[in-house]
Amino acid sequence: MSNPVSQALVIFGASGDLTKRKLLPSIYQLFIQNSLPKKFLLLGASRTAFSDLEFREKMMEFLPQDNPKKLEEFLEFLHYEPIQTDNEKDYYKLKERLESLCKEKEVENNYIFYLSTPPSLYSIIPKHLATVGLNREESHFRRLIVEKPFGTDLESAIYLNKELIKYFEEQQIYRIDHYLGKETVQNLLVLRFANAIFEPIWNRNFIDRVEITSAESLGVENRGGYYEKSGALRDMIQNHLLQLVGLVAMEPPVEVEADTIRNEVLKVFKAFKPFSSDEDIAKNVIRGQYTASNIKGKPTKGYRDEVGVAPDSRTETFAALKFYINNWRWSNVPFYIRTGKRLPTRVTEVVIHFKNSPHHLFSGGKELPQIHNQLIIRIQPDEGILMKFGMKEPGAGFVTQPVNMDFHYNTLTDKQLPSAYQRLLLDCMIGDATLYSRGDTVLEAWKFVKPIQDYWMKEEAPIYGYPAGTWGPYEADELIEGEEQTWRYPCKNLSNDGLYCEL
Repeated sequence: MSNPVSQALVIFGASGDLTKRKLLPSIYQLFIQNSLPKKFLLLGASRTAFSDLEFREKMMEFLPQDNPKKLEEFLEFLHYEPIQTDNEKDYYKLKERLESLCKEKEVENNYIFYLSTPPSLYSIIPKHLATVGLNREESHFRRLIVEKPFGTDLESAIYLNKELIKYFEEQQIYRIDHYLGKETVQNLLVLRFANAIFEPIWNRNFIDRVEITSAESLGVENRGGYYEKSGALRDMIQNHLLQLVGLVAMEPPVEVEADTIRNEVLKVFKAFKPFSSDEDIAKNVIRGQYTASNIKGKPTKGYRDEVGVAPDSRTETFAALKFYINNWRWSNVPFYIRTGKRLPTRVTEVVIHFKNSPHHLFSGGKELPQIHNQLIIRIQPDEGILMKFGMKEPGAGFVTQPVNMDFHYNTLTDKQLPSAYQRLLLDCMIGDATLYSRGDTVLEAWKFVKPIQDYWMKEEAPIYGYPAGTWGPYEADELIEGEEQTWRYPCKNLSNDGLYCEL
């Protein structure tokens, strides 16, 4: 891949935690890998009154110190401009400083604006950028990266979309979802569409159900106040996990191009079977909240005991859904999603459960356990793919048992897997929006979860407790169809599957 063209990156909220811990380290790694433009500069902008030198010293604390020469070269890219983000006049100063730096450093006037700010500024900053003409594309590009959340419900998402497209064209807006930047998420497309053995069986005729798990072993830590306004449905399901569903369920795109792929994801979202009533939601959507417990002998707080959390809070730290996609490929195939905090391990994976063999040919007249063929796509950690199928046990007769065949990404190359932010920042620099969310798909996702949000506002909507360190409320197990069927219980290591190995 060739390097991006000469450009400047402006980060609003440059003194904040996201910039220090994620963005700057990712940009530094791009520099180490020679992936940045040859002519490049970064301008930080926020309320804190830093000089260029002070900003560099502050950022240096969060960068690797193992290569002083490279670090010194990288720091020369960094500049800073104090700005009151709600003050229109400050944007004239910002524009003047940006143009002056580009002229001095011989950098082309191609600009990316990254909103690493509270969501309340997502409509204010673009408005002021437009006022001073920094949104206009003539001979140079202008791009706007927006962090999630893209609204808190359907109404706020519609409002935010309208505000953004007042000042920037849709093709200029890059809504970043770091889950989509993970290497294994991208490989879903390759796995499905580059391998003839999978595509013919990727449908209702061969697949029994699809299951997606995103588990965190940590609680809300010191972010109880923030999490009270969010919850698992908004924080994980509406964006990250529904986007995964889109990639798993989409039709083959005509070409590997941003809008072509996102058009197919949009079709999936439009085909989601809506929940028809409160009873339908209560039956197919489970919300939970972790309670006090002992994990490995250590007392662990319940969610309501966390700092910043109301003692009678009904905010969910766990959510599980069962739903269907009403189209030809997926008719009557249930999709299951679950996510939660204070679960046994940190893991995200997609599990394709194939239908059972129609004939117990090798049972020998005995009732032997049925072999359940599964394809597990591990997003994190221990990224890779695991396939489960049946083989004959050594010895007389035809006694079968499940076996594993696995592939781990770290065996494919000696290169370090790029972080999600590395990949997504580089994609924006080269103008590839494939792994960014588009406005219409965001709104369709909100439409799907709106009935759930409305129902959960009612007093009669239940919330189930689950001891910290377990796999959530037992009511979530009842979502799974079929006798002796249950969720897959993943371990930290991909191959050590099916065990309660973290308990």
